[in-house]
Formats: sequence, C-alpha cells, structure tokens
Amino acid sequence: MAFWNHKKAVRSAYDKEKEVPMIRASICSGEKVAGFRRISDGHFTSVKLIRDEKDLDDFREEYGIRGEIQTFY
Repeated sequence: MAFWNHKKAVRSAYDKEKEVPMIRASICSGEKVAGFRRISDGHFTSVKLIRDEKDLDDFREEYGIRGEIQTFY
C-alpha cells in the first residue's frame, strides 16, 4: 500500500465503547497509519498517515487520546 492511496477520513469523534485507537504498521515498507479498530469484529478504519511524531501527536490531540496506542502488523 502506498502513501498516496490513503483517503482522508472525516470523523469528529470515536465511540470509546465500540472502538480502540490503534496504529497499523507494515513490516515491509514501515508505513504507519493511525485509526480505529472495532472491538466486535476487528475491522480497522484508517484515519491518518503517520510520518513522524508530530502526526501521531496531532492524531492524539484531535481525538483526545491519552496513554499508549497499540500497534499491529
């Protein structure tokens, strides 16, 4: 998956009871994408491409996320 293929999702908030913030990382390319994974079925919705720490900080601030964000490959 290439960097330019990510569509910007429009979300104002997430349901903390139904979704968990996560980072999906590619083992091959090192690409990282922040988003939300549904607890019920594991579906991941991409929200933001993470290129550096500033992008991750922006993601945390935008959605009010505190603490550690899990990464899955």
